[in-house]
Amino acid sequence: MKKFAIASVAALGLSLAACDSPQEEAAEEQAETMEEQADTMEDQGMITDEEADAMEAEADNVEDAAEGDTDAMTGDMEEAVN
Repeated sequence: MKKFAIASVAALGLSLAACDSPQEEAAEEQAETMEEQADTMEDQGMITDEEADAMEAEADNVEDAAEGDTDAMTGDMEEAVN
């Protein structure tokens, strides 16, 4: 019974952790904007393909950093259950 209660609490925590926070949403929008700018600049010949790839990689880093808190909390909940 105790394991069921712990699993239920963990499942609730995981479902809440899956929701994006306002900060995470803002970071995702920022990353999208950065990627769009890179594509536009590349299409207009302002930057090379390699430079566009670097900008898109930086956008991915912004998004990953914002998701880091959620991922850490999810990992902690999984460890608590096991």
